[in-house]
Amino acid sequence: MAIRVWIALFICTFALLGLTPHASESESKEFVVTLDHSNFSDFVGQHKFIVVEFYAPWCGHCKKLAPEFEKAAQVLSQNDPPIFLAKVDANEEANKVLASEFEIRGFPTIKILRYGGSVVQDYKGPREADGIVSYVKKQSGPASAEIKSSEDADAVIDVNKINIVGVFPEFSGEKFENFTALAERLRADYDFGHTSDAKLLPRGDSSVSGPVVRLFKPFDELFIDFQEFDVDALAKLVEEATIPTVTVFNKDPNNHPFVIKFFNSPNAKAMLFVNFNSDLIDTFKSKYHEVAKQYKSSDISFLIGDVEASQGAFQYFGLKEDQVPLIIIQKNDGEKYLKPNVEPDHIASWVKEFKDGKVKPFKKSEPTPEVNSEPVKVVVADSFQDMVFNSGKNVLLEFYAPWCGHCKQLAPILDEVAASFENDADVMIAKIDATANDIPQGTFEVQGYPTLYFKSASGKISPYQGERTKEGFIDYIQKNRDKAAEQGPGKDEL
Repeated sequence: MAIRVWIALFICTFALLGLTPHASESESKEFVVTLDHSNFSDFVGQHKFIVVEFYAPWCGHCKKLAPEFEKAAQVLSQNDPPIFLAKVDANEEANKVLASEFEIRGFPTIKILRYGGSVVQDYKGPREADGIVSYVKKQSGPASAEIKSSEDADAVIDVNKINIVGVFPEFSGEKFENFTALAERLRADYDFGHTSDAKLLPRGDSSVSGPVVRLFKPFDELFIDFQEFDVDALAKLVEEATIPTVTVFNKDPNNHPFVIKFFNSPNAKAMLFVNFNSDLIDTFKSKYHEVAKQYKSSDISFLIGDVEASQGAFQYFGLKEDQVPLIIIQKNDGEKYLKPNVEPDHIASWVKEFKDGKVKPFKKSEPTPEVNSEPVKVVVADSFQDMVFNSGKNVLLEFYAPWCGHCKQLAPILDEVAASFENDADVMIAKIDATANDIPQGTFEVQGYPTLYFKSASGKISPYQGERTKEGFIDYIQKNRDKAAEQGPGKDEL
């Protein structure tokens, strides 16, 4: 499963509107436009620029975002011309075609739709009212801002971010048009500017008259000049140049965009976790950077994380602080490789051993229970093969999380189902803590909790599709178990 980075802070304010008979129209009017499958295409088609939130009514983050989105919509409705914010209930059955079309994988997801919906981009801005307004206004304006003064340059170029500036003797011609096309394509990710005076720029050769594209960044070499103006080729160069040799993972919010880029990369991911307050931190950084430079053109991306900021990663990977300093590599197929208590001088040799295929995969697993006598059997990663794949039983398996409310509600029902099959040697009801154990890749898709799968005695595996009641589970098992194993509870036991 691809690693995801969760950086979502929402400020929820509760406003009571229209409490008196004299409430104004602006207080009672909803400024976020409600769209659905019946009016979506027509409304979007009428606008050059629109922002759409795909939400679910039960989603807590959506509820927190709602008042901020509404406040922003009210402010943006006064813009000249007005800018529209809209919402779609993507959980509504009739709207699921829209959710599929826009590849909605979670809630809330916000999309920017340009030119009647012909161009779709991810919204990557703040999620509180003032931030939404500022970001949306910037996104709705020109993709590249003209830099005429040092003040303009300061407004475009932020030393903590990636900025891209085109230097042109005149703002016309094919190369300038291609630069503008690049800015339109990548504007959600980077701020763009253009100028005819390189002396206004903070770094680089101030005598160039262009055409040249100068990329500013807060890591590695601080600027790069490109003279490639094919849009696709230039976009690829920008993408490669904006990945740090070593991504830093700590509590500094300026690093968050680069951490997200790291985890979204298709490369294998090497992560060194150390205590940034350690006396050896500079040595670790230097040695690790040397290794990262050596493999920069290969299929590995490198990150160094501060232990204090990495508790979520430790939980995800099943790591312990007494293993620090440690390096872990995760491949695209989900396999992980671990070197605990690594020393600075051993990093290079261990990464080489990994590249040469000489390191054994690491599996996150809880200890195998010494006693497993409850009706619902406990499965862990280390026992998964024997208890599920090789058991020869019909297995109903729940993937759960200890903190999941729905899992807690389901637990007594599964206990009853297991008790009903207690005397049936061919049926097993089992559960695995999916947050504490690795799940076999490519076989089970666990996107939420609880997720249930059924494996027949002959090995056929399928998602559970019955009702989540005692009767529903028993009926499903009886209908889907192998013919050779038909002993089980009769209807009088339900």
